[in-house]
Amino acid sequence: MARKSKLILAPLNTGKESFGNRLSMIRKSKGFTQVELAEKMGIIQVLISDYERGKLRPHHDMVARFAQALDVSADELLGIKLSKTKEDKPSLRIAQRLKKIENLPPAQQKTLLKTIDTFIKAAQT
Repeated sequence: MARKSKLILAPLNTGKESFGNRLSMIRKSKGFTQVELAEKMGIIQVLISDYERGKLRPHHDMVARFAQALDVSADELLGIKLSKTKEDKPSLRIAQRLKKIENLPPAQQKTLLKTIDTFIKAAQT
C-alpha cells in the first residue's frame, strides 16, 4: 500500500509587520483617517480599527476592497510586495494643502514657503 506524503508549506516571508500594521501605515501615507477610509469603503470606522489592531483577519474580499480603496495592490497590503506609497506621490492631505497654497496670492505663497523652508531646515539639524 502506498504511503501518502504530507505537503508542508513553508510560511511566506511577509516581514514582521502584521496585516493591520501595514493597513494602518498605508492608510496614513495616503492621508486617510479611519473614518474617511470607512466612508470610502461603505463600512463603519470600528471595522477599520479592528482590522488595524488585529482583532479581525480580513477575508480575501476585504483585502481586495482595501487595496482598491487605497489604490495599492493586494500584494502590498499582504506584505508580499514592498509598498511604494511614500515614493509614488504625496499623501492626500499634503496634496490638498498644496492646492490651497497654489490658490494664495503670490506674496502669501512666498511668505508661507519661506516659513516651511525654515521649519524643514530646523528639523533637519
